[in-house]
Order: sequence, then C-alpha cells, then structure tokens
Amino acid sequence: MSLRLEPRNEPTLALLILAPVAAVTATLIAGAVMMGLLGRPPLEALYVYFVSPLTDAYTRAEVVVKMVPLALMGAGLAVGFRANVWNIGAAGQYTFGALIAGAMALQFPGELTGLHWLAMYLIVGTLAGMAWAAIPAFLRTRFGTNEILVTLMLTYVAALMLDWAVRGPLRDPAGFGFPQSRDFPDAFIMPVLMPGTRLHAGLLIAVPVALGLGLMLARMRQGYALRVLGAEPRAGAFAGFERNRSIWFALMLSGGLAGLAGAIEVSATVSQLQPEISAEYGFTAIIVAFLGRLNPAGALIGATLLALSFIGGENAQIMLNMPKNVTALFQGLLLFFLLAADTLTRYRIRWTPSPAVATPNAGTAATEDG
Repeated sequence: MSLRLEPRNEPTLALLILAPVAAVTATLIAGAVMMGLLGRPPLEALYVYFVSPLTDAYTRAEVVVKMVPLALMGAGLAVGFRANVWNIGAAGQYTFGALIAGAMALQFPGELTGLHWLAMYLIVGTLAGMAWAAIPAFLRTRFGTNEILVTLMLTYVAALMLDWAVRGPLRDPAGFGFPQSRDFPDAFIMPVLMPGTRLHAGLLIAVPVALGLGLMLARMRQGYALRVLGAEPRAGAFAGFERNRSIWFALMLSGGLAGLAGAIEVSATVSQLQPEISAEYGFTAIIVAFLGRLNPAGALIGATLLALSFIGGENAQIMLNMPKNVTALFQGLLLFFLLAADTLTRYRIRWTPSPAVATPNAGTAATEDG
C-alpha cells in the first residue's frame, strides 16, 4: 500500500470552517502532552495560558494591546498572501516604521499639543514601512528577485539600524549610558482608552482597517484582481489584470501597515526607541494571517488568539516557572497544525495498492528447468 494526496474538486464550506478549529484543538492537545512531559499539570497549564488572561480587566486590556499590532500586520499580510506575494519581512517594516517615526518625534519639543502631531507621526511610520517594502517590490518587478529572501534579509538590516540609532545619534544623553532614546513628547503618545490600563487608541485604527480590507478583498475590483492573480496568474493576465501592479500594491499595503503597527507600538507602550521593540510580532503575524484564513477581517480573530498566548505565556513564567520559549513553541505548533489542516482541505488522503510484482508461472519455470 502507498499513500498519496489527491486534489479535491473544491473544498467545502464546512472543511474551510473546521480547519482552523481542528488546528487549534490539535495544538491544545499537543500542548497538554508537552506540559505533562515537562512535569506540569496539563489542564492547569492550559488554563494559565488561555483562560487566566481573561479573568481580570487589566490582563484583558493587555491582550487587546498585543492584538493591535498583530491585527494590523496580519491583515496586510493576508492580502499579500492571497495575491501570492510573500512578504516575510513584516518585522523589518515594523522596525523601520518605528525607527523613522520615532526619530521624527524626537526632533520636536515637549510642549506641542494637538492630535494633528500624532496623525503626522502615524503617517510617517506608515510611509517608512512602505518605503522599506518598496525595496523588495522594485527588485521583484524589475529583476524577478524572490521577495521572500529580500524581505527576510531586510528585517535584520532594519534591526541593526535601530540598534545603531539608539546607541548613537538618537541616544538619550541623560540615559546613564543605556541604549535608548529620550521619551517622546506627549503630543506623539497614543491616548489611553481605559484608565488604569495600557489599552490605547490604536484599537480604533486596527479594527476598521482589518474590516475595511476584508471588504475590499471580497467586494471591490482591486480585491478581485488580487484574488484572481494569486490563484490563476494566467487567467488574471487574460482578464487584463497587471501582475506587477498587484505586487506593488500588496507589498506597499502590508509594508505600510507594518510600519504603522511599529509606530503605534512604540508610542503606546514604551514611548521611546529601544533596541528591542517586540519585532517578533512581524513573524507571529504570519501565523495570524493563516489563522484568519487569509482574510483580513479574520486576522482580528487570529490576532486575539495569538495575543492571548503571549499574555498566557507571561503568566505561565510567573505561576508555573515555565521557560519563555514555550510560547514560541505553542505558536509553532499552531502554525504546523494549521498548515496541515489547510492541506487536508485541498487534498484527500488515498491509500493505493502497490503494483503487483510479476513472477514467472509454474509452466515457464518448469520449461526453463528442462
């Protein structure tokens, strides 16, 4: 017997809905087994990871704080992935957006007032992310360079630029030698929506953006062009859709949203530039996009689940003395099971008998012996 994958004619709606549910369930089961192997009570560990963050107002607000950048980047990546444009470097665009927006904010005095300064700050972060994504877009459309490699390598370039800036020209002279910038002026700080927590106005940006992109992808001509070119490039070309234009659009959109996410994150949570600004969100956003079924609106659900795992991981470090990397392991398991579930929505498993081995019949054997 041999095992092979046979393409389905078309995945049913039930399979498309059940695939992420099955992936999450398999992740929980595998996580429980892993916790048992590490010597922790499995059910208690899962409670700490996925339920305890929802038990009080502050930790619920923290889940939303971490959801905002993940939703913005996940929504942008979902559009690009649907167009078969693989931006793997959202972390770099996130970092570059935060760096350029932060550098701009640090050039102004602290006495500024008015929301227009914050709006300018967010626009600069968005444009910086777009500029960083324009590099792989140009190389892909002009020279046919693989955008996966270019976006990924540029992530490390952006991280090194941020590290150089906070140790050099943007370093706080009164910071006792620590690699960090001065605090941003108050005009460039995101407003808090819930006193006593860090829940900020970035939520009012992330939700409409994700829902709007979902509507664009489903109902507008540009979204239809992206979906057709991603699924059937030749059919898209016959329909008059230009491939290079879709590449630029997808990379500019995902890069701009990543830059916006970076600007929001440093403004709302740390209010200064530091060598570490949670750039791992950019890689986690890839899981968010797939968990949301490559639908920008679905990225809100995926971002919430991944944000829950971040806060749960922090709780597990305190309550169960778990290593920090267990959170990344949970996320890796989720991506593995999600890709496996996606594969099974498009293909069915078939067992086929092995071909029979021809053997000489008895008469032939007797003749040869004679």
